[in-house]
Amino acid sequence: MSGHTPYRLLNSFRALFSAKYEHRNSTHGDRLALELYEDLYVRDRERGRALKFVSRVESAECVVNPRNKNYGRSARRGDGTFGELMHGAPIVSEPGFTIKRGPTVITEIGVEVKILAKAMIKQLDRVVGDLCKQVEQFKTKGGSKPPIAVGIVGVNHSTSFLSYEGAVSFLADGTRQPNGKTYARPSDEALRASRDLQLLAAPAFFEFLILEFIATNVSPYPFQWVNLRKTIDDYNALLTRLANEYEARF
Repeated sequence: MSGHTPYRLLNSFRALFSAKYEHRNSTHGDRLALELYEDLYVRDRERGRALKFVSRVESAECVVNPRNKNYGRSARRGDGTFGELMHGAPIVSEPGFTIKRGPTVITEIGVEVKILAKAMIKQLDRVVGDLCKQVEQFKTKGGSKPPIAVGIVGVNHSTSFLSYEGAVSFLADGTRQPNGKTYARPSDEALRASRDLQLLAAPAFFEFLILEFIATNVSPYPFQWVNLRKTIDDYNALLTRLANEYEARF
């Protein structure tokens, strides 16, 4: 099953692979983080109470920071931060989004996104390091209460994947390529990658979600969730726990 889901983040993730996927595009994580905040807003509204996240979003007391850096504090940018708007600063509304955007002074939620489409074991040490370091960076941007850190990593289970470096393409399907090299099939590395991410990166985060998918990056660009029901349930549970934690922490 590929299936449309009730959640903006999951649908946006799937859309990344609906055409040629460029893995070096740094905007992928930013886009997905924005969708998580929209899903969180809908989840809180559904609960029917004047919860803090909803009231702060609707009053624009808190916003998404498109630069992901708090004014006056130096730190490595994450993929998506949400926090207190700098007093008197202008806010921006984006079509299709409820949550406003603007400069922040304190981070309350930080999101970091990674996507492993191929060559996962080769990248694993760097990815785990980047994820854990980003949690520390979120903390430098918080106030007296540490930000809620959310990690999301996509792991590809396809038997082949076509990647691009400029005009050059590389097919990872376990066979010898014209350049004399062999690139492992994503499906041969996915289980180890997911296991190591859970062991080494997940403990640094309040919430950590692995999105297991199948994509080849070859026209007509088929996409499939490894387990659609589990993906929806896992993300659903993440949103509920995140909503509860925000209410309790802030």
